[in-house]
Amino acid sequence: MTNLNGKTALITGSVQGIGLAIATEMAKAGARIAVHGIAGDAQIDAACKSLCNAGAPQAKFFGADMQYPDQIADLMRGVTNWGGADILVNNAGIQHVEPIESMPTNKWDAILAINLSAAFHTMQHAMPIMAERGYGRVVNISSVHGLIASPEKAPYTAAKFGLIGLSKVGALEYAQSGSRESGGVTVNCICPGWTETEIIEPQIAARSQMLGVDRQGAISDLLSEKQPSRRTNTPQEIGALAVWLCSTAAHNITGTSIPMDGGWTSQ
Repeated sequence: MTNLNGKTALITGSVQGIGLAIATEMAKAGARIAVHGIAGDAQIDAACKSLCNAGAPQAKFFGADMQYPDQIADLMRGVTNWGGADILVNNAGIQHVEPIESMPTNKWDAILAINLSAAFHTMQHAMPIMAERGYGRVVNISSVHGLIASPEKAPYTAAKFGLIGLSKVGALEYAQSGSRESGGVTVNCICPGWTETEIIEPQIAARSQMLGVDRQGAISDLLSEKQPSRRTNTPQEIGALAVWLCSTAAHNITGTSIPMDGGWTSQ
């Protein structure tokens, strides 16, 4: 098991869903967790308590709307004053599905800001400090749509492709920071395919009703269109990969985009 004792991990969008699962896996490995998201007090308190119960020595919430660089700067200053992020996971993201011809300009702007520009701003603040310490990990949560396209997802696909490009540049610029012993500074992307989240539950339910099959049968049929394994990821599996990328054994894995897609992008 990767030991993250003494490390601080900032995971954006970590009050729920995939972000909270990644934060939980980091907590199990012993990291302090800087929690981020847009949520009410009860949800924030529940997330922080669950992370401490999972093994985090501390969990503290930092708020920011990731559309706005000034709020991101305040977020990163707050985390720096708390000890600084040894690990940065850019997970926060939004989606809107619509054809290019009718895609609202404000949706394009918001998706690019939150899914791509926000990662640039957090990396710009965090990575010089990582380089000084000789250890740092940036894990950017991209998507299969950072590797291939689908109709009606122009801003999301553009942002996720851009995130992979940004990650490659960051990896090159910091490749010589640190050492094998200290762990070095790396930047990598995880590119999930179909993942078990609340977002896909309506699609599963609709497919189950349409075909008259159980939930697993509905998942298999739904995924047959894209994901050859016909198995979803769990958020916890994405978290486990993120944790492993933070190990010192992964010091030479940088600039990569790792699909978790059951063979989708191999077709």
